[in-house]
Amino acid sequence: MIYPVQNIKSIISASGTIVHDASIEYLLVDSRKIVFPDSSLFFALTSSRRDGHDFIEEVHERGIRNFVVREDFDASLFPDANFLFVDDPLDALQQLAAHHRSQFNIPVIGITGSNGKTIVKEWLYQLLSPDYNIVRSPRSYNSQIGVPLSVWQMDAQHTLGIFEAGISEVGEMQELEKVIQPTIGLFTNIGDAHNEGFVDYAQKVAEKMQLFAHAQTLIGKGKDLLPQKLLKHAFQFETWGFSFENEFVVTAVNAAEKQSSVHIQYQSQELVFNVPFIDNASIENATTCTCLMLKLGYNSSIINGRIALLEPVEMRMQLKKGINNCTLLNDSYSNDISSLSIALDYLKQQSGNQPTTVILSDILQSGLQEKDLYTQVAQELQQRKVTKLIGIGEQLGSHQTLFKEIPSTAFYTTTESFLLQNSHSFKDEFVLLKGARTFAFERISHWLEQKVHQTVMEINLTAMVHNLKQYQQQLRPATKLMAMVKAFSYGSGSAEVARLLQFHKVDYLAVAYADEGIELRMAGISLPIMVMNADDAGFDALLEYNLEPEIYSFNIYHAFHQYLLLQGIAQFPVHIKLNTGMNRLGFDIDEVNGLGQLLVQNSSMVIKSVFSHLTSSEAAEHDGFTQQQAKLFEQGCTILENTLGYSFIKHIANTAAIFRHPNFQYDMVRLGIGLYGVDSANGKEVHLETVATLKSTVAQIRTVKANDSIGYNRKGTVLVDSKIATIRIGYADGFSRKLSNGIGSIYLQGQLAPVIGNVCMDMVMIDITNIPNVQEGDEVEIFGRHLPVQQMAEWCGTISYEIMTSVSTRVKRVYVEE
Repeated sequence: MIYPVQNIKSIISASGTIVHDASIEYLLVDSRKIVFPDSSLFFALTSSRRDGHDFIEEVHERGIRNFVVREDFDASLFPDANFLFVDDPLDALQQLAAHHRSQFNIPVIGITGSNGKTIVKEWLYQLLSPDYNIVRSPRSYNSQIGVPLSVWQMDAQHTLGIFEAGISEVGEMQELEKVIQPTIGLFTNIGDAHNEGFVDYAQKVAEKMQLFAHAQTLIGKGKDLLPQKLLKHAFQFETWGFSFENEFVVTAVNAAEKQSSVHIQYQSQELVFNVPFIDNASIENATTCTCLMLKLGYNSSIINGRIALLEPVEMRMQLKKGINNCTLLNDSYSNDISSLSIALDYLKQQSGNQPTTVILSDILQSGLQEKDLYTQVAQELQQRKVTKLIGIGEQLGSHQTLFKEIPSTAFYTTTESFLLQNSHSFKDEFVLLKGARTFAFERISHWLEQKVHQTVMEINLTAMVHNLKQYQQQLRPATKLMAMVKAFSYGSGSAEVARLLQFHKVDYLAVAYADEGIELRMAGISLPIMVMNADDAGFDALLEYNLEPEIYSFNIYHAFHQYLLLQGIAQFPVHIKLNTGMNRLGFDIDEVNGLGQLLVQNSSMVIKSVFSHLTSSEAAEHDGFTQQQAKLFEQGCTILENTLGYSFIKHIANTAAIFRHPNFQYDMVRLGIGLYGVDSANGKEVHLETVATLKSTVAQIRTVKANDSIGYNRKGTVLVDSKIATIRIGYADGFSRKLSNGIGSIYLQGQLAPVIGNVCMDMVMIDITNIPNVQEGDEVEIFGRHLPVQQMAEWCGTISYEIMTSVSTRVKRVYVEE
């Protein structure tokens, strides 16, 4: 639905002057998720760590003109924008979502409980979607912010809503009930999570029960809810469990090798359901779903047929390769005793007989007394025979005596102190990271994955800014700039380069794969990021890290569309690639109309940009072909715009085209290797500075007698007594074997020293006979300011792109500013 901003002002009882009409379709609380700025309303929410009002200038620059802010915010700097002033923007967000919910008279299932909410929601979607057009909470959007954003998705096409609600303290559920307004309730279970927010167990149950204040039906686990049934409720209250006090009586659960049979007695019927899981949590969640389907009138054969197809909801734990042949299990999504137990089981499963280390933070939301909590933690660790514990946090430190049975222990008050004081050696072991988010364990994860090598690549950030400005000066005022940071930013280091570009206000970043985008998000990059080679394995990452995929074929379109349907996501931003002559990836022009029809038919995606790739923009002899590509590109864009009924960003110009073909700037250009100091067009119009300098050092100097050989296969031979220096770089670092036997040289002491013999994996030898005063430990330049990367590319018979991106990640990057 679309709301005039004037109507929204009335709905949320806001003050302020509407300076221009606007139709609002999208609600924003995150500056990284701007898709349609003209029809978006930004709520400046305040949390303990961030204030949304601090991002208003940035959001305004990116096109947003409608804001909900606190009454004390000074909006005078933005005279062209509508500002709605309220006491609390979060309250206003919830009020607007509650009003929106009230416009629909469809069944809505509200789910709460301590555990299993997301799994039950996703399984119900799988079970009920053949019969309903379902709108549901994306992922785990169950908070005071996530719930209203979920409910805002409702529109006229939906026939059923499924929303989950999570709370951590008294007073929260009442607000979520107003937003969800469920007609059917599901109560999964009661556990220990967030106990600290409630006086006792009874208060916690009573608070969660408020979600169903105006529901017609409630189904829950009898063990947790039977006492509540003794109270008077306006809704029909049915429970499941093993006792005959329940309406759904579970008479038996029989687990086999890969499935379990659940026997349920309901309305005088004896029914058997086969669940494709054997763990207790999955059996409970499947039973909850089964009871709801029985209540809705489904017969057992239909339920059994659909339950057999249930798929597990993926765990959030990440398994990565670490330093020194370690394996890293990163499970920092949450930290409570239940999830710790699950993580430890997974650690044991993966590690086999190898040593295991647990790096654990304080557990902040257990509800238990500290000593009881950490006694239980110690028992969990001992039971899994954990070899080493590293505890981080004041609570763990104060109870370290409880862990004396673990062979090796160490305790630190903060993550920072661990990283600064750490003297631990990690080798040939499995390491579990289990930390509450406030402990920022991603820093430990990064450290455990870090590669160290004496050879370094020096990145001059000042030179990079100079190059960026050289290209920005050529752009029309309205033209946006996308910076290419794929392939480790052409070897320069993705996160550091991206931070610089974000500071200097580029509009977009582009990476090759989702992994590169994840690294940028974890480094705090909030710019929109296009992923150029998305595939099925990376779809989860696209959603979790707000990454926007390139859609280049019907196969990838259909795969991503099906994935978005399963996730309950609509209007996800994507970028369409057209093939205009590169013949690598992209839709041919005669396929564009069919693509447009699919995009209109399905609402899972929305086009953020359409682009193509010029094959020869740097070559004057191919200018005619470049013109032909641009013409085809314009035709494809016109077809899509006419079909879709809305406009999008268009871009085809790459680094060379920014200078050589300024008429093809369109809405945005893509700046790649020019940012890093290489002019691919070899023109005189642009004055670039060297950004990357690859350096190493002299490991050893020796005198080699005449006619002696050097290196493998005796390929290098000296005719006279010679001084040979061995340099700490080889083909494993990116110094190509093509540079062997005098083809390449290395710069030192103001001169070029030729390579002698074959380049080795980790070393290369050079002849320094005619270069005086060279000492062991001296610095040498592989490429950089004195020896251009273009020269090395010429020696190797390749291009600068390959040389720069071939520098191994084991080569440490060092960043300098002048």
